[in-house]
Amino acid sequence: METAPPPPPRVENLFDFRRLPTDGLILTLLLLYAPFGICLMLLRIFIGIHVFLVSSALPDNFFRRVIVRAMCSVLGMIVSQTDPKQRDKNVKTYMANHVTQFDHNVLSFLAPCHTPLLEGRAGFVSWARGYMELGWIDSRTRLVETLRGYNSLEGERTLLLFPEDEMTNGKVGLLKFSSWAFSINSTIQPVVLTVKRPFIAVSVVESSWLAELLWMFFIPFTIYQVRWLPSMSLMEGESEEDFAVRVQEHLAMELGIVSTHHTKSDKLEYLKRMKHLAPPETSSGTSSRPSGARPRTFLPGLSISSLSAEDIRIAGMAKQVKEVLPHIPINVIKMDLVSTKCVDTTITNMLEGRVEFSPEEVSASPSSCSLSNTPHAAPHNLAAAHKVPTAAPAPKTISKMTFEKSPVDRHLSLQERKDALYAYAKRRYIDKHGLPTESEESLDQEH
Repeated sequence: METAPPPPPRVENLFDFRRLPTDGLILTLLLLYAPFGICLMLLRIFIGIHVFLVSSALPDNFFRRVIVRAMCSVLGMIVSQTDPKQRDKNVKTYMANHVTQFDHNVLSFLAPCHTPLLEGRAGFVSWARGYMELGWIDSRTRLVETLRGYNSLEGERTLLLFPEDEMTNGKVGLLKFSSWAFSINSTIQPVVLTVKRPFIAVSVVESSWLAELLWMFFIPFTIYQVRWLPSMSLMEGESEEDFAVRVQEHLAMELGIVSTHHTKSDKLEYLKRMKHLAPPETSSGTSSRPSGARPRTFLPGLSISSLSAEDIRIAGMAKQVKEVLPHIPINVIKMDLVSTKCVDTTITNMLEGRVEFSPEEVSASPSSCSLSNTPHAAPHNLAAAHKVPTAAPAPKTISKMTFEKSPVDRHLSLQERKDALYAYAKRRYIDKHGLPTESEESLDQEH
C-alpha cells in the first residue's frame, strides 16, 4: 500500500521569527559569550569601515575581490565555493536562492556580478550595500526591459537575481520563483547558497540590514557556501513560467528541501493576520494590558506595532487604484500590487480581466449623504440647489470587459475605458470636496 506524500510546509515554516535559541544549554553558552561578542562587534565595526573604504577605492577586478574577501573573513563572513570550474563565464544571468541580506555581496566576491535594486530607496545606502540602481522600482515591466538592454551590452557584469523575491531560512522549502526574472535571458546558471551560523538564526523576519550586520559582527563567524550548478536553457515550446518551475525544482532538489507554491504575498498576508490579532482596546484608546507591560507579540520576535515600508508603499498604491476603480475590493488590489509593484499595470490588469474579483457596490460618500439629508443644506435658490453634490454614477464601461479581435480595437477599447475611469474619478473628487463643475462656473458667469 502506497503511503500518502507528506503535506506541503506552511508559509510560516519557511521563515525564522525568533533570533535567540530556545535550547537552554545553547542560550547559556550565548550569555557567557556575550561580553566577548560585544567587544568583537565593536572591533569589527572599526575594521568594517576600513573594508568599505578599501573596496570603494580599488578598481573592480580580480585583485580587489580577493582582498575584500580576505578582509571580510576577519569580519566573520567566511565564503567558500565548490565546483568553481562549473561557473559558466558566457552566461549573463545567475539565479540563486535568497537567505540573508548579504547574499549578493558574497557572490560578488567570487564572480563579477551585479544585483539590481528592486525595492527601497535609491541613494548612497543602496550603493554602499552593492546594489545596482536602474530605476523603475514601481514598474516591473520597464525594469525587465532595462535589464534586457543591460544584458545585451558587451563587457558588462553578469546579472545576479533572486527569483524568490524574499529571504527564507533555507531549511524547509523555496518560495515560488517569479517568472519575470526568466524573461530577461533564455539561458541562466543556478547557484546554490547555504548559510550556517552558531547560536542564532541567520536571518529573522522584518529585521533591517543594519541589525543583521551587527549580529554578524557579534557572532564569531558566519559560513557562506556557494555551489555552481550547470547552466539551464529555455526549451523549445516552454513558457517562462514552466522554465521558472523547472529551475526552482532543480534548486530545491540540490538543497535537499521542497519546492512550494508560496509567494512573497503569502508571507505578507500571514504577517498581517498575526498583527491583526491585537488585544482589544478600551474606549479611552488604551490597551487592556497592564501599564508598563511590553506590547504583546504573537510571532516570536515580531511586534504588532511594527509595519514594514513595503506594506505602507503597497497601501498607498492600493489607495490610488481604489480611487480610479472603486468597485474592486481593496484586498484584490493589494494582492496584484505585490506582484506588479506598479499602479498602471494593476489598473490595466483589472480592466483587461486578468484578475478575477467580485465587484463591490459603490455607495455615495458620507459627506454627500449628510449634505442632502440635513436641513442646513436646503437650497435657498436654484444655483445653490444646483451645487449640492450628489453621488456620481459608476461608469458603464467598467462592466464591459469584452476582448476585441484586432489589436487596434483592443487598444481603443482600453483607452475608452481609461478615459471613462478618469472622468469618473474626476467627478468623484469634485463631489467629495464640493467643487463647482465647469457647467456651474459658466452658469455663475452668466448670472
